[in-house]
Amino acid sequence: MDQILDQDALALSAALANGQLTAEQLMRATLDRIAMRNPDLNAIVGLRDADDLLAEARAADNAPRKGWLHGIPIAVKDLSNVAGLPTSMGSPALAGRVAKTSDIMVQRMQDAGAIVIGKTNTPEFGLGSHTFNPVFGATQNGLLPGRSAGGSSGGAAVALSSRMIAVADGSDMMGSLRNPAGWNGVYGMRPTWGLVPSEPAGDSFLHQLSTNGPMARSPADLSALLATQSGPDPRQPHGLPAYVHESLDVDLTGRRIGWLGDWGGAYPMEDGVLDHCAGQIQRMSDLGCSVIQIAPPFDASALWDSWTTLRSFAIAGSLGSLYDTAATRDALKPEAIWEIERGRALTAVEIQRASNIRSDWFRAAVRLFDKVDAVVLPTAQCWPFPLDWTWPQNIAGVAMDTYHRWMEVVVPASLIGLPAVAVPLPPTAAGEPMGLQFIGRARDDRRLLELAQGWHRINA
Repeated sequence: MDQILDQDALALSAALANGQLTAEQLMRATLDRIAMRNPDLNAIVGLRDADDLLAEARAADNAPRKGWLHGIPIAVKDLSNVAGLPTSMGSPALAGRVAKTSDIMVQRMQDAGAIVIGKTNTPEFGLGSHTFNPVFGATQNGLLPGRSAGGSSGGAAVALSSRMIAVADGSDMMGSLRNPAGWNGVYGMRPTWGLVPSEPAGDSFLHQLSTNGPMARSPADLSALLATQSGPDPRQPHGLPAYVHESLDVDLTGRRIGWLGDWGGAYPMEDGVLDHCAGQIQRMSDLGCSVIQIAPPFDASALWDSWTTLRSFAIAGSLGSLYDTAATRDALKPEAIWEIERGRALTAVEIQRASNIRSDWFRAAVRLFDKVDAVVLPTAQCWPFPLDWTWPQNIAGVAMDTYHRWMEVVVPASLIGLPAVAVPLPPTAAGEPMGLQFIGRARDDRRLLELAQGWHRINA
């Protein structure tokens, strides 16, 4: 079992294609691993019936290959719909609601042959980078028992880290594909906004913050899954051409990497985080890259002001109907209510001001990437914290004034839709996991993945 499940997704795909492995064998190994690890970790929720999954795997063995994911088990983050499965989003307000259709990203994975075995756990509505909710409980870090898995793609990251699945989807509004990847020793990618389409429902113009994307144990698997997930949807006004999966093994000599650290002291960091990250990023010089310390390219407080305004505005739009219904309002977590009420109190002038700041930052970022090929920041400002915390109340003696302030380090990429790849660092001597986020210019997804592949080569 271990030998099978230690393989990355592309290796499993090749073994299935050439007959060295059957989908039934892979499904049995997967279910055995889940039975062994998931009761403690609580990463996979809503697991489907084992007999049904084995029957589906046997059917895959007897059918023509649909694509590279043919016969590979996946578990979908419980913010996305899978036809026939419940989508709770971690909220009692939605628990038990069964999806009639699969979301476009999920359907693309299914069309490529993936077998959906269940869901991965997430914070309620994906709010907060700590995976716990009143429906399924908390997900434990895959590397540090008793610690947070991060979030909101925490269940996906832990399922990958513990080798219950080989590849996973996730979503990222505020670091949700990056923080859990860094904390669980895997890779997570926030693609350029618009590369992976959202659902063609509700507003399609105003709220350009969140995106779906891939998680995996290797950059090559990230690349393959991104190619499956990406591509425009004619029902939506925004979209980019599909990403094409190709080899990421290229010469990185001359690539310029800008180390931003704590953004000139703007981001409080728990003791040891910055030193560990700064020491590790220098290893990219072994690949011929030049690593340079760069000054903050924009005012951090302006970024935070713009981000919190536009985030509350977006959440008020997406969750407002639940707030307006008394029965579901009472079931909402306090942070969701805070975001909705804050978003509804905003004036048009405040929203326009936030959008102007975002536009100014995008223009500044364009100038920044004329000087460097990528910038690098830690994936989090603290080490994984105790599982029973709601969020860190302070970092380095600085009080965190909101439930998400401790994740401010992810805002520069999220605010303007830049691609970012989280790569895992070797753990500290104390076993503490952390990651780095490589951030690139818009639509530079492949070159970021090439840097991640270089990192993977020197750490494999």
